[in-house]
Amino acid sequence: MTTDQETSMSVTETGATIWLTGLPSAGKTTIAYDLAGRLRGEGHRVEVLDGDEIREFLSAGLGFSREDRHTNVQRIGFVAALLAANGVKVLVPVIAPYADSRDAVRKRHQAEGTAYLEVHVATPVEVCSVRDVKGLYAKQAAGEISGLTGVDDPYEAPESPDLRIESHQQTVQESAAELYALLSERGAA
Repeated sequence: MTTDQETSMSVTETGATIWLTGLPSAGKTTIAYDLAGRLRGEGHRVEVLDGDEIREFLSAGLGFSREDRHTNVQRIGFVAALLAANGVKVLVPVIAPYADSRDAVRKRHQAEGTAYLEVHVATPVEVCSVRDVKGLYAKQAAGEISGLTGVDDPYEAPESPDLRIESHQQTVQESAAELYALLSERGAA
């Protein structure tokens, strides 16, 4: 092995979990994927743990009760912490409606010495219901579903997130740039 190969193999990347919380259709996933592209373009190892994909594979069978939502968030938090501890930037666009569930994930990261940032994508429910990316607000209004976070099920907005993004007042790229600036400031980009 040459010296250059040894050097490149010994360089470790700092991992971090960046949890984007907010209402359905707030823009969490769109911002996460935009930022992921930028980070990958710079050579970072990045994973996006999309809440919908996690529900389909890792949390299949869970419902939307408070207990099931907590279990889902803890599973995602465990995987995120594992990846982040191994040098991956983990973007987690997941509603995670309950503060205690998010706090438990933060504490897991702190206990393991892994960076964790909480980002509140603070899009008002009125804007989210117009975006209605998955048709959930329309289904709830028609009485087809109940338990929609922020409408007829609680959403506990973070009181002191590391960053609050007003995605309805800026472009996706501006939102992702704001988050990138925070990562740079914290030494994670």
